[in-house]
Amino acid sequence: MTLKSVETLLDVLHFADSHTAVIVPELNICLTYDSLRQQVLAMAKALSAAGIRRGDAVAIALPNGLPAIVSFLAASIAGTAAPLNPAYPYEEFHFFLGDTDARVLLCPAVGSEFVRTAAKDRKIPVFSVEMTEQGNVHLAGVPPGGSVLAPTADDVALILHTSGSTGRPKRVPLRHFNLAVSSANIANTYALSEEDVSLCIMPLFHIHGLIGSAMSTLLSGGTLVIPTKFNALSFWRMVREYHVTWYSGVPTMHQLVLARTHQKPPEADSLRFIRSCSAPLSEELIHKIEDLFGVPFVEAYGMTEASHQMTSNPLPPRHRKAGSVGVGTGLRISIMDKEGNHLGVNQRGEVAIQGANVFRGYENNPEANARAFVDGWFRTGDEGYL
Repeated sequence: MTLKSVETLLDVLHFADSHTAVIVPELNICLTYDSLRQQVLAMAKALSAAGIRRGDAVAIALPNGLPAIVSFLAASIAGTAAPLNPAYPYEEFHFFLGDTDARVLLCPAVGSEFVRTAAKDRKIPVFSVEMTEQGNVHLAGVPPGGSVLAPTADDVALILHTSGSTGRPKRVPLRHFNLAVSSANIANTYALSEEDVSLCIMPLFHIHGLIGSAMSTLLSGGTLVIPTKFNALSFWRMVREYHVTWYSGVPTMHQLVLARTHQKPPEADSLRFIRSCSAPLSEELIHKIEDLFGVPFVEAYGMTEASHQMTSNPLPPRHRKAGSVGVGTGLRISIMDKEGNHLGVNQRGEVAIQGANVFRGYENNPEANARAFVDGWFRTGDEGYL
């Protein structure tokens, strides 16, 4: 599928029907693209029957797994997905449910006391997301019916919060086209294909997990393995059992895996590369991981406002530079001074970006937008140099 034909997250699901899209390791469930698409559309129709319309925020507080993937895609098609960390305390749930003006909340049938209480106090309807032993995900208690119009590229698919360095969290609306382009950029950067198997160890309420691991894999027609949570002790068993070819994580995860690996594990033979993002990793650890696991380790640089990835170190035979975040991936990058002038090579300043994956501005925050956007460039707030 070419980038031109991928404009929404619904397009991401149009791959070979019989190919395995998602694996649930705890239950050994393998879901095809056809089955995933049918479940997503069925839940989107159920959300429509529950009153969700285009632009309505659907709060999601689910642990990693197939229900989180189906709910995210269904919510983005029927309305706007607003995933939340299921481990938040009551006060955080109460704030974020109100700040996003959530119309409904999706959460597990068991547990979730804090978010259910917060939703009740906000007078927000709650629907339980259930999954059968066969891997069929559905909304409990929603009558059949409802119809869904296919979203447009310009519709807001996802809303996330970013705190930045100061002030209250800012709302970041990301459109279908932003997410589709970003997923394609990532797939192109690492030459992802239907032969690849990605192990998703990042949380699916974060842009890194949603786009960096999940949507880039599904867009390329690959297979996504989603354990309920990251566990360094069972990590290599899953890599071996499902022939994982790549995974993306944060430095803490890579360090935990490394701490429990004292010689090259035979399971690593299926790996094609390892990706790291969201925080820097020391050059010493990068070389240690590459030497021990025998595969390229690539650092990337991303942020929520850019629908995740902005730059990445390339795979061999192109040069990787440990300690750098690589080269731009599908967008323009510049370094600016405080006045908004573009600086030359080796001059330090603020990283600024332009591209189809970059959002158009924070919701209801003109002051932040006035500071962040200069002549069509988004100022990231990060310091760097070319």
